[in-house]
Amino acid sequence: MLIGYARVSTDDQNVDLQTRALKQCGCTRIFSDTGISGIHMHRPGLEAAMEFASEGDIIVVWRLDRLGRSLLGLVNMVTRLVEKKVEFRSLTESIDTTSSTGKLCFHMIAAMAEFERNLISERTKAGLSAARLRGKRLGRPRALSEQQIQMALNDLAQNRKDIRTICKEYNVSERTFKRYVDLGC
Repeated sequence: MLIGYARVSTDDQNVDLQTRALKQCGCTRIFSDTGISGIHMHRPGLEAAMEFASEGDIIVVWRLDRLGRSLLGLVNMVTRLVEKKVEFRSLTESIDTTSSTGKLCFHMIAAMAEFERNLISERTKAGLSAARLRGKRLGRPRALSEQQIQMALNDLAQNRKDIRTICKEYNVSERTFKRYVDLGC
């Protein structure tokens, strides 16, 4: 079964052009989203199409950017389709995962997305390493100072205050306080 998906980014646009093209290519069921940018991966119409599709079906879009705006988003979406054993077709770009050429095209897109993720990861690691070399302290700031921890532990040991009272006083969760105590910070 051919299942169409159409999307426009603003409320004053309409999906008529896309819907017409999807019907012409044989889509018997069409889902759509109006006023939702392709940046957002949570789209009710797209989710409904994904739920409706079953093994052997083909999700069809008018153009690739209707499915998602980022390469990573597109790859993630098509990967979800593959997991459900649902094929994918883009009318404008002539990408069709039911054909060998379409699968090759998709795998090239997936490889580029993985390459992009790896580059981002390498740049992030290099940036963190450079920051450490400059003496920057990374991670979350400490919730309690050494002095506060010692005062809290003394109050607790001498039964002057319970954990709940100490946590309220220092504005930390019980879990955070217990982590400091367990780690011996």
